[in-house]
Formats: sequence, structure tokens, C-alpha cells
Amino acid sequence: MDFTIRAVRPEDFEALGELTAGTYLDDGLLKYGAEDSYLHVLRDTARRARESEVLVAEDADERLLGGVTFATGSTPWADIAIEGEAEFRMLVVSREARGRGVGEALVRACIDRARALPGCRRIVLSTDATMVSAHRIYERLGFVRTPDRDWEPIPDHRLRTYSLEF
Repeated sequence: MDFTIRAVRPEDFEALGELTAGTYLDDGLLKYGAEDSYLHVLRDTARRARESEVLVAEDADERLLGGVTFATGSTPWADIAIEGEAEFRMLVVSREARGRGVGEALVRACIDRARALPGCRRIVLSTDATMVSAHRIYERLGFVRTPDRDWEPIPDHRLRTYSLEF
């Protein structure tokens, strides 16, 4: 592995915010494109870091390769996780770093954090139907589809959900 996973630092906030927003835009994950109101949420890494846990992947030259937001159930950054669960969101990997195991390493770090939480019995996530390569990572790591928890953050934008039991 030619990168490390660590907690986000204030000097990473802007770069990770732009990477996250840019990834969502470039991958067509925003219903309203560059006019989407969700972009400000994606860019606000400082808020996510205050209210949840944000992890980044960086290479040996300290270049940001990706990031993820980790939250415990029933907290502001948990979309679907309830008490006794953890959740990760906003998993992004730069185009240049894709295919190097960065996404999987970030997911594994979230799994490790969830397993270490007292009383946490599962980790959950929401994902767009088009994110097929991410789905392969989740399934390889043991996540299973939970269609009964699928939901729409906005009308006509249905998200698939996955869960990993401990």
C-alpha cells in the first residue's frame, strides 16, 4: 500500500471539500449538477470534522487521494444509521488514485472504527445505483443489500443501502 489513512486535519479541509464536491459532480451523482444545493454540504469538511469523524487517504508525498465521513447512529451525519449502528458517507477517491485500493482501505478503516465502538452491531451505508465499482468493494467486504432501507434524499433520487453485521 503506497498510501496511509489518517484523520483529516484543518489544512486538508478545503482540498477534501473540493475533491468531494468535484467527485460528485464529475461522477454525475448530483441531480441538479453544478446548481445542486448539496454542493455546499460536500464542500464543508470543517463542519463534518466537528460533528463526525473524517478520514483521508494520502500518498507518501502527502497528496490527498480520498476521504470519507464516519458517523455513529442517531447523530447529525447519520442518514440511515440508528442507535447501535455506524455509517459512512461521502466516500470519494480522486480519479488518479482509483484502482489502487484507496476506497477499500477507507471502507476498512470505517469498519474497524465501527467494530471498536461499544454496543455497535453493524455498519450501514447508502449508495447511488450507478456506483457499481463501489458496490463490488462493499460486497467483497461482506456488506449485504438492505432494500427495505433504501430511501430518497430528494424526490426521484433513490439510494440503495447496504449493511455489515458484526
